[in-house]
Amino acid sequence: MENTKPNDDLTEFFGEVIHTYTRAQAIEDGVLIDVSDTASEAGFKWPAAITQGAWEECVAWQEDDNHRQVLQDESGRLWDVIWMAYVAIHQSRSGGASLLYKLYRVPRDGKGVRAQLTTLKLAVGPGDAGEPVITILLLCGAPHNNSNAE
Repeated sequence: MENTKPNDDLTEFFGEVIHTYTRAQAIEDGVLIDVSDTASEAGFKWPAAITQGAWEECVAWQEDDNHRQVLQDESGRLWDVIWMAYVAIHQSRSGGASLLYKLYRVPRDGKGVRAQLTTLKLAVGPGDAGEPVITILLLCGAPHNNSNAE
């Protein structure tokens, strides 16, 4: 019986890896934004990051937005994203590696003042060294401004 590792079998089948893109590189490039400090404050035990798209949709807020829309700040908007993820985890009964959750946020469109419902996805997967990490991202294909808050 030949002693081979699973990775040896994969390399034999698919060939040598052409290119890898690590989580650390994605954070360095701004594709992912590390939000581990805020997530830790909320009770998360694993490192957390949010995609740049989800950040722009749900967290990004500048002083000009306060003048055109409503008074908010990025730290508060980030807390809302993280806290609602935390609540969703604790309410989940699936135990899977991902879950969808909703939160209200004022869209950064230069004119809106009413919070609208958006759906985010929280995924748990392996980090660069195989450790568990959390990634928060926009749900692909779903409308992000799908309901007005009353």
